[in-house]
Amino acid sequence: MVAQHFGRAPTYTMMDTETKEITVVQNTGEHMGGTGLPPDFISKEGANIMLCSGLGPKAVHLFEQYGINVFVGVSGTITDAINAWENGLLEEATDENACNEQRHM
Repeated sequence: MVAQHFGRAPTYTMMDTETKEITVVQNTGEHMGGTGLPPDFISKEGANIMLCSGLGPKAVHLFEQYGINVFVGVSGTITDAINAWENGLLEEATDENACNEQRHM
């Protein structure tokens, strides 16, 4: 299932859109007792698109700096998220649709 709080998701699922290969990376960010922020290590994994339920404006801006397009409005399973994105059903993340209660990340 897709986590409802982006920064506190225990893991992030990565999919290569060409090969459909799936890998799962641990959230080693500050919210989970580690260092750094999820956009930092997600970008190092080579992501160029990020799908999530919602996230704060700080995360939106960090992903933008890394050239990663973020889409919000995901719910359900990882498969549901991918299908929604492939069918154009998700909104691109902006300051206007960022989660205001998650201003810290």
